[in-house]
Amino acid sequence: MTNANFNPTQAPANHKRKIIIFSDFDGTICMQDTGHILVDNHGCGTEARAKLEEEIKMGTRSFREVSEDMWASLHVPFDDGFIVMEKTIEMDSGFREFHQYCVDNGFPFNVISAGLKPVLRRVLDTYLGAEEASRIDIVANDAIIKPDGSEWKPIWRHDTDLGHDKALSVNEARAAAQAQCEPDEMPLIVFIGDGVSDLPAAREADVLFARRGLRLEEYCIEHGITYTPFDTFADIKREIEKLSAEDQAKTGGVGKPVRYNPRANLWRRISSKEAVPTLMAAATPSKEEKMFLWPETFSEAKPSTIEEGVEPVAV
Repeated sequence: MTNANFNPTQAPANHKRKIIIFSDFDGTICMQDTGHILVDNHGCGTEARAKLEEEIKMGTRSFREVSEDMWASLHVPFDDGFIVMEKTIEMDSGFREFHQYCVDNGFPFNVISAGLKPVLRRVLDTYLGAEEASRIDIVANDAIIKPDGSEWKPIWRHDTDLGHDKALSVNEARAAAQAQCEPDEMPLIVFIGDGVSDLPAAREADVLFARRGLRLEEYCIEHGITYTPFDTFADIKREIEKLSAEDQAKTGGVGKPVRYNPRANLWRRISSKEAVPTLMAAATPSKEEKMFLWPETFSEAKPSTIEEGVEPVAV
């Protein structure tokens, strides 16, 4: 069933094909992990969190089970939890301009995350302002957070060990846009990420951007996956401008730019308004790709990488 949060109909008339952009949040838009900050300062703490994450690495417990323990360790009111966060988190220095570029060009921009939607919404509201942030759809798990902070309970999007199947969410958006398009106007899906946890969604995207020097880029290099590296969202903006021009020239013509993911292009080859393809068994992520840890576990930056292209959140 298509998720009502997705709005794939915003592309302006001068764009032949819709470009729908998805981005991971922790480690991609925000340079730190928002959940780590909360848990380390108001929950079980850094040492206990590391032990819980080791259980996922060892395969003894699922990401969903471990995450529930981490969030349950929080006993702080929602607003109080953000005092330390507002002093700590840094956002990619090019993100604000990139998001405005998406708004100006009618490119739907979605945050797709394994985190909690209320937390991500609060960070975006703080950084961009509530009005601008309201233009961003957040595709993430919801949560029950009691006013006194005595309970933080995730409400998972999907009934899986991961809690949120990012690949399914991407394909829901594709199907929603596809249903409103002619066969030669199929939506172009862009995904932006940093870690191995992004792989299920990245495999379903037409175009992949991987933060330079982190685990997603390393994995793409190791396995020959087509991607474009980036240091800040300013790099992505320049590439999307080129991509849009390339796509206009190529749509309906012969061939595709080499940056395209041929796996995702299967959708366009078999798509029509009447027939929305189902996920094939081959699309199931491997065991390694399902190591859906919180991003910092598999996405630690090289020392020189994280110092560039960030700016503090204004409090």
